[in-house]
Amino acid sequence: KTLRLPSKETTRSSKAIVLESFFNTVQFDIIDAVVVEVFSGSGSIGLEALSRGAKKILFMEKDRDAVKTLRQNIAQTDPNACEVFEGDSFVTIVQVKKRLETLGESAFVYVDPPFSYREGMEDIYDKMLNLIASFPLELAKLFIIEHMSTLELPESIGRYNRIKTKKFGKTSLSYYA
Repeated sequence: KTLRLPSKETTRSSKAIVLESFFNTVQFDIIDAVVVEVFSGSGSIGLEALSRGAKKILFMEKDRDAVKTLRQNIAQTDPNACEVFEGDSFVTIVQVKKRLETLGESAFVYVDPPFSYREGMEDIYDKMLNLIASFPLELAKLFIIEHMSTLELPESIGRYNRIKTKKFGKTSLSYYA
């Protein structure tokens, strides 16, 4: 399916090579798994995970136009397997944690925050690290962080340890478990 994309002023699409690397890393583990896409934009990560066998996707998005596009994209796939948590991810994360507890599942959590050089986003990475550090171990199988390659993330975030980082030009993926 061809996904709609929201405004490039408020969101940024993940590069195909980054997505391919991520899905090559988790290809067999994603089957029948729950995926949380934080800062989901159009939902490209979650919907691709769904097409590769994930059973449930929890999307988190704040931007109204992006949420509208996300809902249109979900409508083309399997709406029953998708849930949208609309609002500030640093607030809605409480609802997402409760939902994971209700499902009795631990999730793959893909975090793709707006890059920190955007106006109003200067502290986005500090807030993201706090969000991850506060996540209960039993609710997350793996955190995947898409970030600027120039950003040095710590070896550990709370009780999660970095497994690897892969660079793709200006963008990197860091994995924590």
